[in-house]
Amino acid sequence: MSYIFGIDLSGPTNVRDTAVACFRAVDQELVHEFTRTGTDDEAIRELVALVGLGSDETVTVGIDAPLSYQLGGGDRPADGALRRRLRESGFPGATVMPPTLTRMAFLTLRGIALARVISLEVPLARIVEVHPIAAMALRGAPVAALRACKRSDAARQALGRWLRGRGLRKVPRGPASDHVIAAYAAALAAWDWQGGRSAWIARAATPHHPYDFAC
Repeated sequence: MSYIFGIDLSGPTNVRDTAVACFRAVDQELVHEFTRTGTDDEAIRELVALVGLGSDETVTVGIDAPLSYQLGGGDRPADGALRRRLRESGFPGATVMPPTLTRMAFLTLRGIALARVISLEVPLARIVEVHPIAAMALRGAPVAALRACKRSDAARQALGRWLRGRGLRKVPRGPASDHVIAAYAAALAAWDWQGGRSAWIARAATPHHPYDFAC
């Protein structure tokens, strides 16, 4: 058995929009353990450490944030590749943004810092960068619901049903924020990455890009 965390990260000055979902991987299912919202880096560190320290369980953490950036700025090779893959699938690639873009830079800083904190606190934790919207799109989630996820409760409920159909169990029913839906999808992407079932993957390229990026 292993534990899977999905983290929908926000910028460091807007932690109220961060959501963390924890699941247990049991056979072919992900069983929901808990979800937390409004979590800062210290709270996330404590949650992962609570599960990952003092036990023999495997811990995998999927973080929805860039965990590296391209020297000189702009796209990393993986960003361009995922954008093309999404366009080929018929889904807009604009959801994939360069890590150093003005609106992304602070998220990138927080993502890199959080990955380091988790690695230091729980050295055996496996960390992967994920993109929840892409993960759902490439697995056939309803496109209309993905497009409306931020503004429509009905769309989020549809995506919740879709995620339950992908093996997520005991996920709370009813209204959920788009950040919670993204955290669930981040956990799904991390689970599939752990099991070698990613819909799309860019392997780590050390030293500048030390984590796999998977959907």
